[in-house]
Amino acid sequence: MKLPAEKNSADFGPFDRALWRRRRDRAAHRLADADFLIRDTAGQITERLEEIKRTFPRIAVIGAGNGIMGSALQGRFGIVHLVQTEASSVMAASAARAVPEALTLIADEEALPFADETFDLIIAPLTLHWTNDLPGALIQMRRALKPDGLLIAAMFAGQTLTELRTFLTRAEVEVTGGLSPRIAPMADLRDLGGLLQRAGFALTVADREVVPVRYANPLRLLSDVRAMGESNVMRDRHKTLLRRDVIAKMLELYTATADADGNVTATFEIAYLHGWAPSPDQQQPLRPGSAKMRLSEALGTTEISTGDRAG
Repeated sequence: MKLPAEKNSADFGPFDRALWRRRRDRAAHRLADADFLIRDTAGQITERLEEIKRTFPRIAVIGAGNGIMGSALQGRFGIVHLVQTEASSVMAASAARAVPEALTLIADEEALPFADETFDLIIAPLTLHWTNDLPGALIQMRRALKPDGLLIAAMFAGQTLTELRTFLTRAEVEVTGGLSPRIAPMADLRDLGGLLQRAGFALTVADREVVPVRYANPLRLLSDVRAMGESNVMRDRHKTLLRRDVIAKMLELYTATADADGNVTATFEIAYLHGWAPSPDQQQPLRPGSAKMRLSEALGTTEISTGDRAG
């Protein structure tokens, strides 16, 4: 395993990246107890790659975690060289042990150590939502791809932890009369698709999977969030721990939503972003007005102009 010295670049933006790395260091020893979403994401990504029907000899995994994604790629998709990067040195060691065939580097998603046009495929599984400069990170990945190379990124988005956010907010307001940001805001799927285009990707697609997870107790959800290394690292977070009476109120509110089996639901929304590095050989969209058939004819429907809209 090759572990170069970590760059001491200044952190700016809404997230405390140094704290985020320390949280991932601590979570590395517990991640195996709460890696179900990472495993699900790795499965989703490999299924999508199988549908593409092409080989990817040189692959990079950005945000390797404990090596689940890298392990899922082994012996598949025509892989010859695999590089894993991870901002946490402790998680990088775990990823290197899980995939000894790969070159594993300590590297930040916002400062990737890659030359232009190096990889046929880049995968970023569930880490980009903590980047302060997501457009910049996407641009770096696009530059690191060969022409017609593919990026697949998965990140928490939209409605992730909406129940916990709601009940924690209500509890803090009711108990203290104030409010501190406790859960980071998540990007909207449409905005993420736009960022791919801004970063220079072609043939972009953004879709999502909503994963409801049932818990017998909301405290187990909090434990899983910490074990995943997903605890709050916003710079403007309240620096003190949650008061016990606030937690008790949150548990009361959350537990009141339990189903007949006594379980509560935690929602995770995972956005999947696909984009290709531009290439002259790619299929190009038709010029406006060049279609041979109107869409209404293809669908067998009646076309109504905006001026004929019933009102």
